[in-house]
Amino acid sequence: MSKQDSKKNFAVTPEEKTEQTSVQLRWDDSKMKSTYANVCNVNSTREEMTLLFGTNQAWQTGQSELVVELTNRVILNPFAAKRLLIVLGNVVKEYEKRYGELKLEANE
Repeated sequence: MSKQDSKKNFAVTPEEKTEQTSVQLRWDDSKMKSTYANVCNVNSTREEMTLLFGTNQAWQTGQSELVVELTNRVILNPFAAKRLLIVLGNVVKEYEKRYGELKLEANE
């Protein structure tokens, strides 16, 4: 896949278009990297929220120490964090409508 192929153009749909949203949005994923995470932790201050992502590679029960290899940190301002909260909530609701409720263990 060439760099040109990896660039996608997404225009605002006619229903979404108003006087204020006449800008075309282009998602450039040419420098994007993918990382798997099965652990996430969040820290915050008044000015920012930090999401730490990593993997727990210990699959044995009864271990005295659990090591999580942190691989990515995403720092958001509170406004971007709230928008992320809303969009993730909507995606999870849609997922559960399609595939059934996600039940979390009590200790998670």
